[in-house]
Amino acid sequence: MKTILLALIFAFSLTAFAADGKSVSYKSGDEAVTGMLYTPAGKGPFPALIAIHEWWGLNDWVKEQASKFADQGYVALAVDLYRGKVADTPDLAHELMRGVPEDRAKRDLRAAFDYLAAQPNVKKDRIGSIGWCMGGGYSLDVALLEPTLAADVIHYGHLVTDPAELKKINAPILGIFGGQDRGITPDDVKKFQQALTQLGKKVEIKIYPDAGHAFENPNNKQGYRADDAADAWKRTLDFLASTLKK
Repeated sequence: MKTILLALIFAFSLTAFAADGKSVSYKSGDEAVTGMLYTPAGKGPFPALIAIHEWWGLNDWVKEQASKFADQGYVALAVDLYRGKVADTPDLAHELMRGVPEDRAKRDLRAAFDYLAAQPNVKKDRIGSIGWCMGGGYSLDVALLEPTLAADVIHYGHLVTDPAELKKINAPILGIFGGQDRGITPDDVKKFQQALTQLGKKVEIKIYPDAGHAFENPNNKQGYRADDAADAWKRTLDFLASTLKK
């Protein structure tokens, strides 16, 4: 019964009360980059989130996630690491992902953090990061780049286990993974968790045993798992509430 209720709540939240977004532009080095900004109702100031897309690019699903976070009381900036390009096939997604210079992506993410921190309706000490798939790995990069990040959520993204790198992290980490993921295996996840724990970092990991990669996205027709996605959404909200709304 609990599982069914979670799934129903999750399905309802996909379409209910979605906040409107607006396109915004901000500087990343010498370039102007764009993203979609979603803002809660009211005056604020609010906690905020950088939302980082999958390898498909800044598509409607990622925008929907950002709007849902705005409904939960967060200013959400959905970044665009592909400069306006969106993939509709795995081959194109792979090509776009490989075509992103790592230094440029990190510069864009730091610029996104700075943009949110400069907004008058954002709590400067309550900015977090969240990403899925490729974006999950980049979400971890934000925690490595920005010592004042207040929360970091990784949904089945690439991991780092080098203690010299991980010691840079100050943000509490929530990691959500699939036990059947062939790219980011449970062994990889456990090594990541162990390394963070040994450094005294705050880390919470959930591995869904029967889920594969990208199990939270209903567009993943073969791999989507509604019950696990609903539970992951609840865990994410609980984690963000405990870190960004405290």
